Amino acid sequence: MSEQTHVYDDQHNRRAFLRRGSLGIGSLATAWLLNQDAAKAKPPMVGVEQHNFDLLPKQPPLEPTAKAMISLFQHGGPSHMDLTDPKPELTKYDGTEYKGDIVYSFVNAASKKLLGTRWKFRPHGDCGTEFSELLPHTGSIADDLCLIRSMHTGANGHEVSIRYFHGGIPAVLGRPHYASWLLYGLGSETQNLPSYMVLTDPGGHPVDGVNNWSSGFMPQLFQGTVLRPKEPRILNLEAPPYLQGTPQRQNLDLLQTLNRKHAERFPTEADLEARIASYELAARMQTAAQEALDISKETQATQELYGINEDATREYGTRCLIARRLVERGVRFVQLFLAGQPWDNHSNLVSALPSICHKTDKPAAGLVKDLKQRGMLDETIVHWGGEIGRLPVTQDQGGAAKHGRDHNGQGFSIWFAGGGFKPGMAYGATDEFGHKAVENTVTPNDYQATLFRLFGLDYNELVYHHNGQKQLVTAGRSAKVVDAILR
Repeated sequence: MSEQTHVYDDQHNRRAFLRRGSLGIGSLATAWLLNQDAAKAKPPMVGVEQHNFDLLPKQPPLEPTAKAMISLFQHGGPSHMDLTDPKPELTKYDGTEYKGDIVYSFVNAASKKLLGTRWKFRPHGDCGTEFSELLPHTGSIADDLCLIRSMHTGANGHEVSIRYFHGGIPAVLGRPHYASWLLYGLGSETQNLPSYMVLTDPGGHPVDGVNNWSSGFMPQLFQGTVLRPKEPRILNLEAPPYLQGTPQRQNLDLLQTLNRKHAERFPTEADLEARIASYELAARMQTAAQEALDISKETQATQELYGINEDATREYGTRCLIARRLVERGVRFVQLFLAGQPWDNHSNLVSALPSICHKTDKPAAGLVKDLKQRGMLDETIVHWGGEIGRLPVTQDQGGAAKHGRDHNGQGFSIWFAGGGFKPGMAYGATDEFGHKAVENTVTPNDYQATLFRLFGLDYNELVYHHNGQKQLVTAGRSAKVVDAILR
């Protein structure tokens, strides 16, 4: 056998060892780190320039007030005139014909009969902002909320408006979520956990599926990392019982030895040390992820704040609490989704709307209260809202108990808390019936521009080159920072 011939024993071959002995590092950690390696090893070509990408923390060009964000996205279109935007005139003229023009999504059940809310509104907090009786817990944090009542997408469809909020252009697929832009511009505050995490519903993905957290034309390094909606939230995170403790430590030490010998054998492989460091990081992530996802050590009072001890709120409350724990540990962006589009109340409004409110109201308010009492709210943005609202007229599905509301992207509500948003205020307005935004209209591009300002980024200056063209988070569309809602 010549000196150039190397013998690799199958039992001790490095590749075989890696193949057989994942050692509980976990698919989530490995996938995230492989994405980092891929982005570094194969940087995309942009014109004649070559770019390398990483998640190292970067100093924003402007003074930031926010470091992290939790988005509680409410797929389907919450009915603002029943929840956040009281309309006495709508109630007064309940059952009469609406005189304005309406665009319906479902013309077969269309009606121009005005439908007043079936629920009472009252002022809350020192600010006096009115909320529906369906949102008592949200009402209890009114003094912490910046409520926008004049959102406008100009489109009534779900996907078209979701993609507008997340990607900057109505309807268009293939664009990065604005969270991907945040990671691209700011990097990560933690090297032990993915910096953009998605918490989905046990009932399934939201409408438009995985497009909701896509990095689009950016490298996968910047896309959302999805946690499983049920325990275990990360598969294979723990080593098998027979490998835990001392055996696992010995195996990791052996892997380290094999890696180092391999590095000595091939000293010209410049990126090998970086890859070894990445897999060492994966072992740290194993511990960090387990600790971050374990809510058992949270106090009873904290768990009650999120409704974890109640059947209706347990699941959503658990995810809201996990979101706080992730942000607390340096995760930049966390987004919670609901299965399908439970706010899409075309029928049975009188039963369906209270049901989804009951599931989400207490956990959402509990999250804001918990962040505030921990001193985290000043640097953490909480967002609540859907992609559209509902029409002020009846979508007649039968008797009064079956009435619903059709889609409405012309005017609706969302709210923010923390991170530099002005608390205890309501901004903008819809018309007397809640159909269209008529005062201080805010578009999803304005939403994106304003968020970026709070993170210390100028939405017009953060540029990504794709196919030889400069790309912006707002896609070059008209946008503005809404200064009136900022501290």
